[in-house]
Amino acid sequence: MQHLERDVVIVGAGATGLTAAVQLQRSGLSVIVLEARDRVGGRLWTDRIDGQLYEIGGQWVSPDQTALLETLDELNLQTYERYRDGDSVYIGADGVARRFTGDIFPASEHTKAEIERLIVTLDALVAEIDPAAPWKHPHAAEFDHVSFRSWLEQQSDDAEARENIALFIADAMLTKPAHSFSLLQALLMAASAGSFSHLVDADFILDRRVIGGLQQVPLTLAGQLSPDDLRLGQPVRRIRWSNAALPDDAVEGEPVEVVTDDLTVTARRVIVAVPPNLQNRIEYAPPLPRLRQQSQQHQSLGLVIKVHASYETPFWREDGLSATAFSPYQVVHEAYDNTNFGETRGTLVGFVSDEKADRLLALPAAERRQRILSSLAAYYGERALDPVVYFESDWAAEEWTQGAYAASFDLGGLTRYGALQLEPVGPLRFGSSDVAAEGYQHVDGAIRVGRRLAEETVASLRHVNEEVSV
Repeated sequence: MQHLERDVVIVGAGATGLTAAVQLQRSGLSVIVLEARDRVGGRLWTDRIDGQLYEIGGQWVSPDQTALLETLDELNLQTYERYRDGDSVYIGADGVARRFTGDIFPASEHTKAEIERLIVTLDALVAEIDPAAPWKHPHAAEFDHVSFRSWLEQQSDDAEARENIALFIADAMLTKPAHSFSLLQALLMAASAGSFSHLVDADFILDRRVIGGLQQVPLTLAGQLSPDDLRLGQPVRRIRWSNAALPDDAVEGEPVEVVTDDLTVTARRVIVAVPPNLQNRIEYAPPLPRLRQQSQQHQSLGLVIKVHASYETPFWREDGLSATAFSPYQVVHEAYDNTNFGETRGTLVGFVSDEKADRLLALPAAERRQRILSSLAAYYGERALDPVVYFESDWAAEEWTQGAYAASFDLGGLTRYGALQLEPVGPLRFGSSDVAAEGYQHVDGAIRVGRRLAEETVASLRHVNEEVSV
């Protein structure tokens, strides 16, 4: 067992943990990042499958993600636009594929009017929400005790309009059924992106990609740390902390002890930069306060299968299609042109979420593939049935993730526990993109949280040093 000492231990080498580590080092503090996986990046992962480059995890950059854009500039990482020329495709309740342009799907006039009305209604509500403290809204408790589906049913008698509005939050973002999370959670999701209209606008929310993959962000950040300060394959088993080691105490308490299978690191502060659903994989001594333990039980990740299908050419472009496609009635609820920069092959990416994913994951792999490709063919025609490379990203099967894209609360959880998740516990701080305000569940949010945790940690240590010197 190797024994080390640092000012700060960071658990998790995703975008949050690595952002915090680099910032803390720049502040003159010694750090070590302990990562359970054999790679950095967390929910960002770019890999080659059968010779084809795929972004298995997160990948898109939107104009409002200013923290990410600043980081890309700082790291000299280049981006390119997602292909979007041509018509989009929508499949309605009647099963007919219809081409369209713009944001509103080609449904009946009544359905289109209802979709537009609901978008306006949601934008107005979202404008009232502070993404940093949604629980402070005057009607927060009311909004948090009604499911998003129930609220939609109260707002409109048009089932197709409701299904389409639900798609933008439930299927596409939280990857949970709309009956399982609250209206307040839905409003937070939209507020974190600036408006509900931004979620509807695929050209905005899925604007650009990073050349070489978005995992270049954590990989480049990790390159700024020495090998001694980044340890892979080191799942943290135990954190021993003292109740006396509170950030605002006049006297520094006992050091924190962080234990893996191979290392024991003593430090003055610890940042646990993993999703809420993984925080209880660590043993804490003494245990975390009861409400923090309760909070972890009321947050969970959703479920999504990210489907990658590559073809010798992007054949849909020949047909005048952008490859942007939507349907709340299809197995694949949304799909896009995901062709990599500089490649002649064409790649489609599609998504199967929540209860649809439940059903497909219960099938043999060959049957699941056939159903997914049949759904893509419903949008793009028979040529979609025969990719040269096919791969499914199943993040629920990843031991150190267990879902996608981010954690959200069950009914009532956001008002009950939301503010608590931002507070330190003695010398420990917790955070990831799952608790971001702006950029919630995106890399932008992960970077923002990493910056905040680093700033708070530096401030807490400075406060203790000042008190001791007095």
